[in-house]
Amino acid sequence: MKGFRKYILLVAAALLGVMASAQNQTSSPFSRYAYGDMNDNVPIAYRGMGSVGIGMRSNKVICSAQPASYTACDSLTFMFDIAASAMWSRYQDASGMRNRGNGNLEYIALQFPLYKRYIAFSAGVLPYSSVGYDIAMSDSINSDYHYTKSYIGEGGISEVYGGLGFNICNWVALGANVYYMFGDVQHARTLTFTESGLHSTIQDEILSVSSVRFRYGLQLFHTFGDHSFTLGGIFENKMKLNSQYIAVETQTDDSIPVYEGLFQTPMVYGAGLSYCWAGRVTVGLDFQRQCMASALYNGAAGVYSGLQDRNRYALGVEYRHNPQGRRYVDRVQWRCGLSIADEYLSSIKAKSYMASIGVGFPLRNAGTMINTTLEYQHRGSNATGLIDNSLRLTINASIAENWFFKRKL
Repeated sequence: MKGFRKYILLVAAALLGVMASAQNQTSSPFSRYAYGDMNDNVPIAYRGMGSVGIGMRSNKVICSAQPASYTACDSLTFMFDIAASAMWSRYQDASGMRNRGNGNLEYIALQFPLYKRYIAFSAGVLPYSSVGYDIAMSDSINSDYHYTKSYIGEGGISEVYGGLGFNICNWVALGANVYYMFGDVQHARTLTFTESGLHSTIQDEILSVSSVRFRYGLQLFHTFGDHSFTLGGIFENKMKLNSQYIAVETQTDDSIPVYEGLFQTPMVYGAGLSYCWAGRVTVGLDFQRQCMASALYNGAAGVYSGLQDRNRYALGVEYRHNPQGRRYVDRVQWRCGLSIADEYLSSIKAKSYMASIGVGFPLRNAGTMINTTLEYQHRGSNATGLIDNSLRLTINASIAENWFFKRKL
């Protein structure tokens, strides 16, 4: 057991170093704008249920999206969660249609009790946003001047979090996360002429982030016989995003050296409800709103920033035939879900539709669960000129070990 614990800690330390120096990647043309593709940071087990999480409460899942859920963990158990994904996508934009594939380490997280069932701690590394695109379009002016426009972006924002959950009484839990956000978002635009007498232009924009934000959570929960109910809520206040912004145009050698304090993280609030019957059927429903329109982006807000509020609705179901069944198939967890979300770019009047299925495979003689989730996402429309159809396969290992059990001599 001691060797197994050391192994987990060494892997966690190594992965923390890797994720601190790398960014999650995407190839979507939607990541061309603002911070890129935003991440809701829902654990893999709940992503199979349409990415619910605010009202979910389980002693087998680390849910960083809801810090009040940490106290659901067993008072003797250390939990560790690592996830990776592979994604296949077909994009359509002004440059045509193309296929892309990506593979990423999604997140790592750990959780353990600090004081019986009353106080619990969680920490990990998560993606906040991802940027990755490469678009090229060729055209001419009156058939005399031929040029190519190129748009390239890469990077993203990651975050390290630490959180505490408190059981106020037998049916109320509070929690809070603190996030340290870091990373670079880079956008480059190039205009290149075929004719030798015309000069090319390159514009680079780099946003470097080193900031802190907070999330607060609340859950009300109770069990009536075989029936368990949980009502949850989360809140994040709008905060200054400590950052540096630089824009350079190479043709004129002009540069805007450094902007500070012109960006803000949005106010976020949401609510969720879940119902569980006898550990066999669980139903979850979530709503979340990111108030992007009122947060500063490059010194502007509202219609001037090009951002709009993002609403997300999620519904999911999990089924397990018999949690105590002797047959292995009785204990397998089957999940499905749907979600609908707005794009936070006001120039793109489109929604994101997601359908997911998932399976949780418990390991014999251990508290470890292997979860797999398959998600299909459709974004955009012909009217917007942007379409993104993607299929993402995600797998995680959720490990639970009794580290705090005291043996009697």
